[in-house]
Amino acid sequence: MTAYGLIEAGGTKFVLGIADADRTIRATHRIPTTTPDETIGAAVHWFKAQDEPLAAIGIGSFGPLQLDKAAADWGHITRTPKPHWANTDLVGPFTEAFGCPAAIETDVNAAALAEAKWGAGTCCGSLLYLTIGTGIGGGFVSGGRLLHGLSHPEMGHIRLPRHPDDMEFKGACPFHGDCLEGLASGPAIIARWGRSLSELAPDHPGKAIIAWYLAQAIVTFQAVMEPERIVLGGGVTGTAGLLDLVRTEAKSAAAAYFAGDPEKVIVAPGLGEQSGLLGALAVALSSTS
Repeated sequence: MTAYGLIEAGGTKFVLGIADADRTIRATHRIPTTTPDETIGAAVHWFKAQDEPLAAIGIGSFGPLQLDKAAADWGHITRTPKPHWANTDLVGPFTEAFGCPAAIETDVNAAALAEAKWGAGTCCGSLLYLTIGTGIGGGFVSGGRLLHGLSHPEMGHIRLPRHPDDMEFKGACPFHGDCLEGLASGPAIIARWGRSLSELAPDHPGKAIIAWYLAQAIVTFQAVMEPERIVLGGGVTGTAGLLDLVRTEAKSAAAAYFAGDPEKVIVAPGLGEQSGLLGALAVALSSTS
């Protein structure tokens, strides 16, 4: 059976895996994200310890990334605020260690591709995947193809109106202050209320405020691309009841203008916690097709 190496490279941890082309994940391992040398070295060591030839390696990573294959720094993390990781080569160490093709995408683009191919979007022509966690990002798939431009989308950095009960918070984004990520990400929630959204009391106003911001983002993306399916992933969206609050707020904000019932359009990931690793598999398969 042909084996593929999978890397879900996150800001707090790397999730590694070995999978077959039929999506059977045969081994997984997690390592903390520390320095590039230490983290990438540990990942290479784990794959070597599996003692299995790899047909290709797929990487879904936090960014920003250089995805232009004609660029000298293709496969590098670029201007990330994460300490030590700016200008880190993520692809080279693995191609050198294993002598196989490697492909890279943003983590959210990879998850979007997996959800479109095998998850919540299998019967849809287009899918938007939004992850709301330590950061916020989005990936859009239409007709089986990811959206790219000069670089990958940075949907977490759109600007939004301010919730009337949230006017004093300046925002947590180091680049833009009160963009979507600066208002609704995990760190932004903790900066305001001292704990994660899931740890707040059920009637805490923070839940309604975050749902409102996410709904504003959703109707903005509907106006631009009108995706047939919108998948909300990431740690923040695991908060009990949040998905229903977002649907309600999105329906109100849309004012019956956009196509589709929010109950059917806005959904949880169909692949559950495997969206990331299967996204890396989708990326790996693309390198051999």
